[in-house]
Amino acid sequence: MKAKGVRRWGRGTFALLTCLGIATAQDASPPAQSPADNTRMNDRDKSRSEATADQQKESASDRALTQEIRKSILRDKSLSVYAHNVKIITQDGNVVLKGPVRSVPEKKAVEAKAIAIAGEDRVSSQIQVAPK
Repeated sequence: MKAKGVRRWGRGTFALLTCLGIATAQDASPPAQSPADNTRMNDRDKSRSEATADQQKESASDRALTQEIRKSILRDKSLSVYAHNVKIITQDGNVVLKGPVRSVPEKKAVEAKAIAIAGEDRVSSQIQVAPK
């Protein structure tokens, strides 16, 4: 059932618009972007000694610790999206922070939030400052 006042275009209308050179949403192609290259990070994370997100423990205390750190980071609206998306991996109360941030002050802010919640001796930072 068609809604009142809604007109559907037929093939003839589409052909006419195409002949006139009027672009349609289907014809628009997205701008070219260079693909993201995380090869070095992926190679590093293949090592069994590297903490990865899938190693996050399912204990209630580790999940709660990760959640509190994440909430603290997300509350700080001065941080970039990069900082908001830092990986937080908690294993037996020990926290590993990984991922890129936009600046050294941002790196220090994320680390400070994790240390304030987990304790200085419980936080290991592998955060990197991404080039602009």
